[in-house]
Amino acid sequence: MSPRPAARTVAAVDLGAESGRVVAATFDGHRLDLDVVGRFPNGARPVDGVLRWEFERLWGHVEEQLGTLGRDRSVASVGVDTWGVDYGLLRADGSLLDEPTCYRDPRQVRAMAEAISLVGREALYAATGCQTMEINGVFALLDDAHHTDRLADAATLLMVPDLFHHRLSGLRATEHTAASTSGMYDTASGTWATGLLDALQVPTHLLPEVVAPGTDVGPVVGALGEGPLAGTRVVVPTGHDTAAAVVGTPFGGPGGLFISSGTWSLMGVERDEALATPATAAANLTNEGGYAGTVRLLRNVMGLWILQECRRQWAREGTDLSYTDLVELATAEPPLRSVVNPNATDFLAPGDMPSRLRAYCARHGDPVPETVGAVVRCVIDSLALTYRATAEDLAAVTGEPATSISVTGGGSQNALLAQATADATGLPVHCGPVEATALGNAGVQLIALGELADLADLRRVVAASGRLRTHQPRASPAWDAAAARLRQLMTADDQARGLRDG
Repeated sequence: MSPRPAARTVAAVDLGAESGRVVAATFDGHRLDLDVVGRFPNGARPVDGVLRWEFERLWGHVEEQLGTLGRDRSVASVGVDTWGVDYGLLRADGSLLDEPTCYRDPRQVRAMAEAISLVGREALYAATGCQTMEINGVFALLDDAHHTDRLADAATLLMVPDLFHHRLSGLRATEHTAASTSGMYDTASGTWATGLLDALQVPTHLLPEVVAPGTDVGPVVGALGEGPLAGTRVVVPTGHDTAAAVVGTPFGGPGGLFISSGTWSLMGVERDEALATPATAAANLTNEGGYAGTVRLLRNVMGLWILQECRRQWAREGTDLSYTDLVELATAEPPLRSVVNPNATDFLAPGDMPSRLRAYCARHGDPVPETVGAVVRCVIDSLALTYRATAEDLAAVTGEPATSISVTGGGSQNALLAQATADATGLPVHCGPVEATALGNAGVQLIALGELADLADLRRVVAASGRLRTHQPRASPAWDAAAARLRQLMTADDQARGLRDG
C-alpha cells in the first residue's frame, strides 16, 4: 500500500465588496478543509467626491493575516480573488497612483450613456460579448480619459485582484477571468478589445499582458517573502470571485445553472465557448472567462446588496437586526405583494435603500412595503423572480432548459430566498457550499501544484468535503403573474437606460 500523502496547505485570499478573509486550505489527498485565519470589513468611501476602495487598508489586513498563517504552518502557495470590473493604476515605478475607484460611483452611469451615444450599444456588445451595465470598468476608464487628468501619470492598468498579486510577486499582468469582467476584453478571442477602446478614444497603452488562471508567477517577495512566507509560491487563481465560486460548485448534474450569491448574484451556465449573438445581446447576457477554457454565460443581478444597504440604513436609524432576524420578519409577510426590478439604477449607489424601494413601488403602482418585514420580503421575492427571468432567457438563447440550480456563497444560507427561487423557477435548488469561492481559489492552486488532476477532480473533492441542502419547488400560479409583472418593469427600466428601444 502506498503511503498516504502529506497534507498540503495553500492560502486563499478572498475579498468581497462587503468583507474579506484569508483562508488556509489544507488538502490531505481526500478532503479539502478550510480554516479562516481572519476576516475584515470592506466597503467603498467617498474621497474627493469619488467612491474609492481602501486598497492600502485591505493590503494591510491581507499582509498581516498571511504573516500569521505563515508563522503557524508551511504554506505552499497563495492566490487572491476579488470582485470584478474595478481596476487600479500603477505608475512607471510600480507604485499605486491612487485608491481604485468603485463601480458604484454615479460617474459610471453618465459614462455608459456617453459610450452608447459614441459607438452604440451594439458595438459595445459585439466587441466584447459583455453585458452592458453601468458597473463595467470600461465606463470608469472612459470617464478617466475624457473628464479627469487621472491617466496622466499612469503606466499600467491592473484589475483589483492583480494589484494584490503585484504586491505579492511584482507581477504586472492581469488574470483572464478578471479581465473578462471589464467590458474592454473579448472573452471569445482572449484579447483586449482595442478597436472598441480606440473608437471611444480611450488609451490602450495601459493594458497589460493577460495570464491564464493557475499560472505560477514566482515566489512571494518583500517582507513576507523574506519572512513567514519564504519559499511560498504565488499562483494566480481565478481572480474574479465568481469564477472561483463556479470552480468550487459541485453541480447537481447536466443542465445545471449556478448562482454565486453575495453582494451580487451572478447567475448563468458554464459552457465550452462564448455565445455572443443578437439573441444574447438582446437579453443582455454576458460572457465571462472561466478556468481551463470554460466560459460562463450569465447575468449580473444586483443581489443581496439591496438587503445589505437596507440593514445598514435601519442600523443608522437605531434598529440593528441580523440577517437571521430580517429573514424571520420577512417569512411572516405574505409573498409577492410588492415587486421591484433589482437591476434598476435606483438601487445601484449606496444610500437609504428602504426609501428607494418604497419610492420605486409607488412610482410603478405597486403596494408600498412599509414595515421592515415587508421590505425584506419584497427584496427576496424580486430576486427570486429575477432568477426566473434569467433562467428563461438562458434557456431561450442556448436551447437547453435548466434542470436545477446550484447556489453558493453567503446567500446559500438564506432558506427563504432558496425556497422562493425554487418556487419561482420550478427547479430544485441545491444550496452550498457557502465557501465555494475560497474552495475554487484553493483548488486552482492545488491543480497547479499537482495535488489535484483537473477541474472534475476538484469538484469531486468539493462534493465529498461538505453537505448540500436541496429545496424542491412548490407550484403556485401567483408566481406566473408576478413574473409577468417583473418583465414589464425590466422592459421599462432598460428603455430608460438606453438598453432597449422604446
